[in-house]
Amino acid sequence: MFSTPQEEFWAGEFGNEYSGRNQGDSVIASNIGLFARILTNTENVNSIIEFGCNIGLNLRAIRQLKPNCKLAGIEINQKAVEILREWGDAEVVEHSILDVEFDSRYDMTLIKGVLIHINPEELGKVYTRLYESSSRYICIAEYYNPAPVTVNYRGHSERLFKRDFAGEMLDKYPDLRLLDYGFAYHRDVNFPQDDITWFLLQKP
Repeated sequence: MFSTPQEEFWAGEFGNEYSGRNQGDSVIASNIGLFARILTNTENVNSIIEFGCNIGLNLRAIRQLKPNCKLAGIEINQKAVEILREWGDAEVVEHSILDVEFDSRYDMTLIKGVLIHINPEELGKVYTRLYESSSRYICIAEYYNPAPVTVNYRGHSERLFKRDFAGEMLDKYPDLRLLDYGFAYHRDVNFPQDDITWFLLQKP
């Protein structure tokens, strides 16, 4: 059904357990703090799609900041999709982001904590979908490393990869402009994140 072991990993039991571990109002509050910073430098964002949205903790935060924004998400894990659909405030596509196809374009495409789990040989496909699905902005929020490295992830090998994802996007699409970037620290006393670096890119 899936072309990579990473997809199988997240569609299966580990993905189910991840959804159970990562939830709650405190996570949403931290995400509100993050996206308030990111969205400050945007304008006229009326639609956002998230690639790898899980149970929608990012989308739920964005809803608080953008009450009238059209929200959508793509998610590979069936249980996560069911939970997000119960929320009912975002269109959800149950599919792998590696080969999903749709005609709509959104003011912003978003990916957070997902590129790090993609098979490195397949990243180009995700970059293409993030670019082609966006009419103006692309937001990437991931673990950063200047050179590609593989990190053991909860006892599993070949399941977490760090690199300069935004830099690769900028190289792949020279018309993109780096609009803003920042770091979110796990010791932030108000809005902690898992030491992610975010980048806001803009299309011409």
